[in-house]
Amino acid sequence: MALSPNEQMEILRKGTSRIISEKELLEKLALGRPLRIKLGLDPTTPDIHLGHTVVFEKMRQFQQLGHQIVIIIGDFTATIGDPSGRSATRPPLSREQVLMNAKTYTEQIFKLLDESITEVVYNGDWFRKMTFEDVLRLNSRVTMQQMLQREDFKNRIENGQEVRLHEVQYPIVQGWDSVEVRADVEIGGTDQLFNLLVGRDLQKEEGMPQQCVITMPLLEGLDGVKKMSKSYGNYVGVSEAPQEMFGKLMSISDELMDRYYELLLGETRDPAGHPMEAKKSLAQRITARYHGAEAGQSARVEWDTRFSKKNLSDAELPEISLAEIPSESNVLFVVAHAFSKAFGLEKSNSELRKQYITTGSVQLNGEKLTDPNALFQANVNDVLKLSKKHAVRLVE
Repeated sequence: MALSPNEQMEILRKGTSRIISEKELLEKLALGRPLRIKLGLDPTTPDIHLGHTVVFEKMRQFQQLGHQIVIIIGDFTATIGDPSGRSATRPPLSREQVLMNAKTYTEQIFKLLDESITEVVYNGDWFRKMTFEDVLRLNSRVTMQQMLQREDFKNRIENGQEVRLHEVQYPIVQGWDSVEVRADVEIGGTDQLFNLLVGRDLQKEEGMPQQCVITMPLLEGLDGVKKMSKSYGNYVGVSEAPQEMFGKLMSISDELMDRYYELLLGETRDPAGHPMEAKKSLAQRITARYHGAEAGQSARVEWDTRFSKKNLSDAELPEISLAEIPSESNVLFVVAHAFSKAFGLEKSNSELRKQYITTGSVQLNGEKLTDPNALFQANVNDVLKLSKKHAVRLVE
């Protein structure tokens, strides 16, 4: 049975940062037809991480409620580069690069959305047909004062940094996308609010009903502080191997786990459950979402084997070659090398000493190595445990 507008609103408002406006959205839901829910994507890189999927989760909710999802691939706008939140001009991409990235982007997105009922369009289909007269007419709809209200533009100008004219065009062309697809709702991150509101303005200029705007919060990365980003090294990639994805999710704090439940699963964690069990469930479900139920279950069993049951000798572990370790190396050098080589984690000598070695976290076949300056001696097939979440097997 279809849910009432109020019941739908109860689901849709969860996890959102802002809705402009709830009254308008409720009125649209009461129309009794599928709403057109717009999401614009500029595929500037080939892969996405869980931070990107926060908006996809909200789209999935709309789709499950019977609404029409419209994904706009910015094969035109990505060649401009979205300036939102940027302190410098983005480097331009060729259309060929964008289309290649779009292929892997959509493959990953359709692990969340039903591809068979999702509408996918390319904004180059209308922008590349525009004459220069059309562009001038479109620009006349927006004032320079409006554009300079953007925080990122204002900050760059105040700091003596360039703002290129093609960047000023970006909010306008994104807004025009809403006109072209007749969007009822547009979803984006909190850093997209300005662009989304331009879409409302342009629809009003065209005599169309204005789209509602839903902004989603930016997801904190594994460190629980900075937003998830590849540049910060605190991300979980959607295409990462199941065991790597599961292990990364098991490293988050209990406080961050609640945030991930809300934004990535659209749920509230049961406060009566044990936090460790809840975290395993979260990691398994997210891993299963992108790799299948069997992979999610296997990753959980493997994690239990490695860490819960302390049976590292039978586990599949990243391998470090003894040949890569110079003779007379001390424990500190080997631990730093193992973290970097096997897990891509660069840790300072001070951090390694205080948090890992002297605390007894570092163990060779279960024997603690607490002296960072001691000579490291090991054999083939020995297991070097670095922390609760990291261990390697030593090979020839």
